[in-house]
Amino acid sequence: MNHKQLRLETPPLVEREYFTDPQHAVDRLRGLYDQAANFLTQHFLRALGGEAPQARYRAFYPEVRLTTTSHVKADSRLAFGHVTLPGTYAATITRPDLFANYLREQFALLMRNHGVSIGVGVSDTPMPVHFAVATRTDLNVPQEGVLDFSLRDVFDVPDLNTVNDDIVNGVAVPAPDGTQQLAPFTAQRVDYSLARLSHYTATAAEHFQNFVLFTNYQFYVDEFEAFARAALANPSLGYTSFVAPGNQIIDSPDGEILPLPKMPQMPSYHLKREGSQGITLVNIGVGPSNAKTATDHIAVLRPHAWLMVGHCAGLRNSQSLGDFVLAHAYLREDNVLNDDLPVWVPVPPLAEVQVALEEAVAEITQLQGYELKRIMRTGTVATIDNRNWELRDQSGPIHRLSLSRAIALDMESATIAANGFRFRVPYGTLLCVSDKPLHGELKLPGMATDFYRTQVSNHLLIGVRAMEKLRDMPLSRIHSRKLRSFHETAFM
Repeated sequence: MNHKQLRLETPPLVEREYFTDPQHAVDRLRGLYDQAANFLTQHFLRALGGEAPQARYRAFYPEVRLTTTSHVKADSRLAFGHVTLPGTYAATITRPDLFANYLREQFALLMRNHGVSIGVGVSDTPMPVHFAVATRTDLNVPQEGVLDFSLRDVFDVPDLNTVNDDIVNGVAVPAPDGTQQLAPFTAQRVDYSLARLSHYTATAAEHFQNFVLFTNYQFYVDEFEAFARAALANPSLGYTSFVAPGNQIIDSPDGEILPLPKMPQMPSYHLKREGSQGITLVNIGVGPSNAKTATDHIAVLRPHAWLMVGHCAGLRNSQSLGDFVLAHAYLREDNVLNDDLPVWVPVPPLAEVQVALEEAVAEITQLQGYELKRIMRTGTVATIDNRNWELRDQSGPIHRLSLSRAIALDMESATIAANGFRFRVPYGTLLCVSDKPLHGELKLPGMATDFYRTQVSNHLLIGVRAMEKLRDMPLSRIHSRKLRSFHETAFM
C-alpha cells in the first residue's frame, strides 16, 4: 500500500466558542483535547492490532485565543495576567486536566484585566501520536521499522522544528496573520517535557509540586523521606501523601517504599499537598548538564519557586566544613546555557527568596545576628563544568575566582539560577561546605566532623522551611517583575 496516497481523516470540525467563565473555558479545552487524543489512540490501537491503516489520521491540539483593542493600562502589580499591547494572542494547550488550576488562574486574570472573553477552539498544530497516548502506561509507540507500515505516513510524529524555546528566549515572531504568543511554551514543547520528566525521574508529571528543591547528594533524599514520614504523622501540616520513584504512593508514616530494580537518572520525590502546594525534591546528581536537563523540563509545569540545596567547595579559609553559603550572585562557567542565555546577562538575587532562606537558616539553627554569620556567608557562587578543576594549573582559575569575590564553588547552582531567570521561575541557592580544596581539606572519607553532620541534617530542613515561607506569600510577591522582559507572554 502506498500510504502517501491515503486520504486524510480528522475528528469532526468544531466552531470556536467564547467564554467569560474560566471554568467553562477549561471544560471546553478538556473536551477538545480528549476528543483529539482519543481519536488518535483508537486508530493507533487498531494499527497495533494488525488492522491495515485506511487513512492518514490527524488530530489537532486545542487553542485559546483572545483579542484586545484598547491601550488602557492593565493592573501591572502582577508580573503576569495581562498583555502589553492591543492585538490577538493565542496559545496551543495540552493536558488541560493536568494544568486545570493554572489555566483557570490565567484566564481569570486576563478576563479581569482586559474585560475580554476567551476563545476556545481547535488549532492548526497537529498532535503527535506519541503524545496522544502518553497517559496510557500500557502503551508504547514502537520505533520506526518495527511496524509493517511507516508510522510517519499514517500519524504525525514530534516535530523538532516546533519543539523549541523561542518564546522564552525572546526570539519568537508573530504568526503570519499577526497573532502573538499568549503562553511561554507551545503544546508540543510541553508534551515533550512531560515525556522527558517521566523518563528521567520515574514519576508522573501530576505528582510534581509547585515548590521544587534540587540536590546533588543522596543524603538529602534520605532526610527528605524522613521528614515526609514525620509530616504525614502530623495532619495539621497539611501534607497528604509522599510519592517515590516508580509512582509509589504512601499516605501514612509507616507506608512501604520498595527500591526500584533500576533507578532513574534523576530520581524525584514528592511531598504532596492540596493544589500541588507541596514540595518536590529532585536528586540531579553532579554536573551542569543534569541541572539544565531537569530545569528545562520542570519549567513547563510553571512551579512557583525552585532552590538548590547541595554541597559545595568552600573557597575561604575562614569557612568550616558544614558552613552555609547563601548565593547573592553567580559566576557562570558551566557553559551549558551560553547559547540560550549569554554570560553577560546578569542573574539577580530575588529578595523574597533570599529573605526566606536567611530566615529559615535562623529558625532551624536557632542562631541570630552575629552568631548566624559565623556559620553562613553570602556572596558569589561559582559554577564550573570540570569536576576535577583542582588538578589543572590553579593560577588562572584561582585568579578569576578571587576577582569575582567567589566564596563557594559547585557544578549546578548557577545553571539552576540562570534557567530560573530564563524561564521566569523564582530561584535561589543555599549550599553546605563539604570541602575546602584550596586549603588542604579535600573531599575524602573521614573528613566529616560532628558539626558537619549536624549541619547537613539541618540543611534539608532549612530548604523545606524556606519553601513553606514562600508558599505562604502571595504570588504577586514570589513572581518578581524583575524576571520579565520588555514584551512578555500573559501566562505566568
